[in-house]
Amino acid sequence: MAKVILQTGASRIVLMDSISYINESDQGAFVVSGSHGGTSSARYALAVPLAGVVFNDAGIGKDNAGIAGLTMLDAQRIPALAVAHTSARIGDAADTWEHGVISACNVSAVARGVRVGMAVREAAEWVLREGGFFTAEDAEGEGER
Repeated sequence: MAKVILQTGASRIVLMDSISYINESDQGAFVVSGSHGGTSSARYALAVPLAGVVFNDAGIGKDNAGIAGLTMLDAQRIPALAVAHTSARIGDAADTWEHGVISACNVSAVARGVRVGMAVREAAEWVLREGGFFTAEDAEGEGER
């Protein structure tokens, strides 16, 4: 239920419509999910060491429930981002990858250069490059895949 869309050296970007599909084979990947960014989703993401993870802010909601998981992941220094629910369909990782715009990110993501307003593709490049997973050569060759 997951689709690898980029694999270059140590870099791997995986799309999954639900973060509940995560398993040990996703270790070290940058995962783009269609799931909300709440605490239950973060628990799934914490089960496997990841380079980073993207969620949908699901409208953010009461007490920031739609992005509460970003803080949980930050405690483990995992870059976590959420896209605006108005930019990508909830539950659709491909739409998140193609059209998602970052609406929230944790401190670990900011430390790697991610900013609110970035496209998911750009944010992924920053997380992977700054985490030592993605090189300038990878970025140049991405469009050739």
